[in-house]
Amino acid sequence: MKIATWNVNSMNVRQGHVVEWLQSQDPDVLVLQEIKQPTDKFPADALRAIGYRSVASGQKTYNGVAIISKAEATNPVTELPGLDDPQRRVLATTIEDIRVIDLYVPNGSEVGSDKYRYKLDWLASLRDFLRSEMREHENLVVLGDFNIAPADEDVHDPEKWGDAILCSPLERQALKTLLDLGLTDVFRKFDQPEKTFSWWDYRAAGFRRNAGLRIDLILSSASMAERCTASYVDKEPRRWDRPSDHAPVVAEFDV
Repeated sequence: MKIATWNVNSMNVRQGHVVEWLQSQDPDVLVLQEIKQPTDKFPADALRAIGYRSVASGQKTYNGVAIISKAEATNPVTELPGLDDPQRRVLATTIEDIRVIDLYVPNGSEVGSDKYRYKLDWLASLRDFLRSEMREHENLVVLGDFNIAPADEDVHDPEKWGDAILCSPLERQALKTLLDLGLTDVFRKFDQPEKTFSWWDYRAAGFRRNAGLRIDLILSSASMAERCTASYVDKEPRRWDRPSDHAPVVAEFDV
């Protein structure tokens, strides 16, 4: 089973990119972030025409998540329990006995800001939610735009970034608390080329210079990690006309 995540930075702009990637790469599941459109505007009919079902949780202009799959997705959850949050950032569904959880973690804006505190509080609520989900689902994959580079090797210039947003100690510690639940960052199960990233700033020729960060992650439960046979970043869509600033990240499982 091939499962992928992609922050598309507006489905209105990049619907064609998504369709092209689905048709060329043939994933079983693709989760999206920043669809930036209300749920009822998500192009479910266009995706159905190429053999995919979809579930979305969107809002106008900002945020929004969606799960696209060949098989039916059931038992959706669109909120973090106990967190009163109008922002559409989480979508969990069950697909062929695998619990798939799509996340768009808040950016945090700047260390010490109100948005930074919101991010840390959101991650604490996420930890509680994932603990509960893992009790119910042995086969679980959590993926999306985490807006956290796990380690210095995931940053093009660790000295320049230092303890800035996306790299700060408290963010990395919050990510570690998720991994400590029993989740594995499957990308790091395999030998990877140095300086492999999933996001590059549009400014200052970030992609051309490979001045990026690995902030799009695929975490899996132990049972799924054991069956993961590959994980990689597909940089090709970042080269397309009017690309997202993120590239798809893929994991393949022997299930």
